Amino acid sequence: MMSKRLLAQTRRLPPRSSVRRSSSSSLHSKAAPATIAQLQVEMPDCNHRPVAYDGSSYEQILKTRRNHLTPNLLAHFKKPLVIHAGHMQWLYDHEGRRYLDMFGGIVTVSVGHCHPKVNQALSEQTAKLWHTTNIYMHPKIHEYAERLVAKFPGDLKSVCFVNSGSEANDLAMLMARLHTGNQDILSLRNCYHGMSPYTMGLTAHSTWRFPLPGVNNGLVHVMNPDPYQGIWGGSNCRDSPVQTTRECQCTAGCQAGDAYYNELEETFKYSLPRGKVAAMFAESIQGVGGTVQFPKGYLKRAAALVRANGGLFVADEVQTGFGRTGEHFWGFEGHDYVPDIVTMAKGIGNGFPLAAVVTTPEIAASLGQALHFNTYGGNPMASAVGIAVLDVIEEEQLQRNSLEVGTYFLKGLAELQQRFEIIGDVRGKGLMIGVELVGNREKRTPLATPHVLDIWEKCKDQGVLFGRGGLHGNVLRIKPPMCITLADAKFAMDVLALAITESQPENN
Repeated sequence: MMSKRLLAQTRRLPPRSSVRRSSSSSLHSKAAPATIAQLQVEMPDCNHRPVAYDGSSYEQILKTRRNHLTPNLLAHFKKPLVIHAGHMQWLYDHEGRRYLDMFGGIVTVSVGHCHPKVNQALSEQTAKLWHTTNIYMHPKIHEYAERLVAKFPGDLKSVCFVNSGSEANDLAMLMARLHTGNQDILSLRNCYHGMSPYTMGLTAHSTWRFPLPGVNNGLVHVMNPDPYQGIWGGSNCRDSPVQTTRECQCTAGCQAGDAYYNELEETFKYSLPRGKVAAMFAESIQGVGGTVQFPKGYLKRAAALVRANGGLFVADEVQTGFGRTGEHFWGFEGHDYVPDIVTMAKGIGNGFPLAAVVTTPEIAASLGQALHFNTYGGNPMASAVGIAVLDVIEEEQLQRNSLEVGTYFLKGLAELQQRFEIIGDVRGKGLMIGVELVGNREKRTPLATPHVLDIWEKCKDQGVLFGRGGLHGNVLRIKPPMCITLADAKFAMDVLALAITESQPENN
């Protein structure tokens, strides 16, 4: 049954096509325009008015960035945006232009930019107490711990708070090795688990790897079970409203999933000490790698194999947690298994520095072997924000919104796939969506980077900010704040269709 929120949205939804021709300079409804293309798409209304920008000039910001910030801080777009304000699903640049945020601060803004309830919780806490470290007890971390662990099944009832996803996965690696007494940890090729010196080796992307000795110490990358780009795949592998276009002869079970699992078994047979594994890490849906989903049942079988060899299974919920996948609060629940350790960040704090590791009391006890400390982990401000985020997700039914708007989005993107040959694959669950752009649909080769960038830029010019991911940067990452509406999703799809149409070679 459709929620009241979605029912109201459906009644207000504009006609299927809202593309119009105009030479007018007014693109963004009730806001200044972005760069104007010949064809335009009507942007949904927003009554919010941000305060006027009064900071440094654009030129001064570029100069400071060039002279004083480290070069690893790469800005998107030919002319980088200066974003100075946000409201729910909207962002505003220094000149007052409004953009629909389809990337959520890299899957971080979960309930909406500057959500009033989260803002209020933070404001009230900063008026009372900012920081003590955990050498003293303060109430908020205890209140938040109870609220958070109540969201988990089984014996996942112990939490350690940190500040980022890299810290969370770093700590999970440490806990797994301490608890099992084993060293070797597995992860999937194409995964991303962080960029600390410890987690850099766990991440399996050459583009995120510095040439340092010891990075791969005790780490094994196994074949990624990707039903679209991998060796094996079929038409019913994924837990998604949209499947790959690859043919499938499966009558029972999933042959592709079986084949990938057999490859994992081969790694255990030939590349690991028998019965002496520390852990395996897996994202429930790969994020940075381009929203890659796995064959149904793969992670459940992988977890059983790891445990049979003395290890723990770690679910990285940094991007998929807190209702984003819609059907479940945690992504791992969609894979029908319970992990031994769960790591989380990003959406947990709606943009505030907050992360956590949740595990069983038995595994958590390993941290008592020596002193271990995190200065800011679970501080009063972060805990107050975390509680407010949980409140908003529940009160505004954002998990259900993710499912309903996300399913509408995925099915609409699948229609675009039928129209445009360069859309090779549409995939995802809830509001964790990927659109893979290809140069050759049959061969599944990546679309040339200049063409991808042209589409991406045109979407920005029309007021929609998509992310990019995958090894070749050819996957549009759609992971917006979970408060977006059906009208927002339609607008984003219309803009994408327009951008693809205008970027065709004959139009260049």
